[in-house]
Amino acid sequence: MHAPMLARGPQTRLAAVWARKPDAARDLARAFGSVAVGSHDELLDVCEAVAYAVPPDVQADLAPVAARAGRAVMLEKPLGLDLRQARGLAETVSATGVPNILVLTKRFHPSTGAFLDRAARLRADGPITGVLAAYLHGFTLRGGASTTPWRLDHGALLDLGPHLVDLVDAAAGPIRSVRATGDPRTYLTVSTEHDDGVGQLALSCAVAIDSALTRVEVFSDQGSARWDTAGIDHDACWPVLCAEFAGAVRHGTAVRADVERGLSLQLVLDAVSRSLTEDRRVVLDE
Repeated sequence: MHAPMLARGPQTRLAAVWARKPDAARDLARAFGSVAVGSHDELLDVCEAVAYAVPPDVQADLAPVAARAGRAVMLEKPLGLDLRQARGLAETVSATGVPNILVLTKRFHPSTGAFLDRAARLRADGPITGVLAAYLHGFTLRGGASTTPWRLDHGALLDLGPHLVDLVDAAAGPIRSVRATGDPRTYLTVSTEHDDGVGQLALSCAVAIDSALTRVEVFSDQGSARWDTAGIDHDACWPVLCAEFAGAVRHGTAVRADVERGLSLQLVLDAVSRSLTEDRRVVLDE
């Protein structure tokens, strides 16, 4: 997704491609009218911003190098495979002050902004007392490019979880505690507590469904607001993301999801993981 988005522009140009497999870098560069380079350091020499599409632990190693070199960074979720990696990356990017954006693709769709606006109006009229949310997928059953080792090892929590946690937290208010049951590699449920309400989240990357189900609904005594990706054009996210990143690099304009947001989401993911391991409710910041 990253290469065609950046090559399409018009605010960006795909200056070069680097991959750990040289043949893959050459093929991708050729497909989008760019050039392949032989190392991450060479990549930094020929660009002013770097977009990472690598496993989280690799991103946690490489992105700080780019930030210290003064390069803007487009970061994937999660920031790292664990909280330590995420913190190290976030601290370095924040300390350097380089422009950055987090690829929470669903945040950049117009329907998402409309949903969050409706949820904000509900919260202004009184507390949101309940949330129902799910992100269900079947990619581990079907195989393909998404079935990478880190996704198979960590399941839906680290891959799909950031999207769902981000929207639930943004719509219903900060998540204060979590209680998780199930298995991230098959089917996981998470009970959340917020300042004024509670939520129930479901995550899976191993269910036999025809297309992904992504849905968030919030409730109050004044009404409800619902967000559902069924039928939306997912490609509409990418031009918005690209333009927002270019604006941050060129003009210092704000983005709707950055490395600090990524770290706050990773704190919730870590709490969910600890809840599973310790079989208890985990309070954030404890």
